[in-house]
Amino acid sequence: MSNGEKSGQRFDLSERTAVFGENVIRFVRTEKEDFVSRPVISQLVRSSTSIGANYGEADESGTRKEFRYRISLCKREAKETEHWLRMFAAACPVEAERAREFWKEAHELVLIFSSIYRNTKEV
Repeated sequence: MSNGEKSGQRFDLSERTAVFGENVIRFVRTEKEDFVSRPVISQLVRSSTSIGANYGEADESGTRKEFRYRISLCKREAKETEHWLRMFAAACPVEAERAREFWKEAHELVLIFSSIYRNTKEV
């Protein structure tokens, strides 16, 4: 299997992060908002969609230093998403198991961006 391929499909981090954000939006749209869940949902949507936005910026960066910085933002947003998914599960216990599935994907993204960051040498 060539580099960047997984199970015969091209590994596309840009697409993966975009789909993740879209799926989180669809997931929280089904939840009834109240005074507890509303701010959690808002923060969750912001952080989960920021991962892909920052990856797009990293992909278009002009320097290695800028790329590394943008990748660090991707990692931070993915970690923040893990936090808000945990809070969402507490605020909406009926959806805790589904939130855990999203948490797993966010955690995989943290690991991926951590690896990219470590393997991108500073100039």
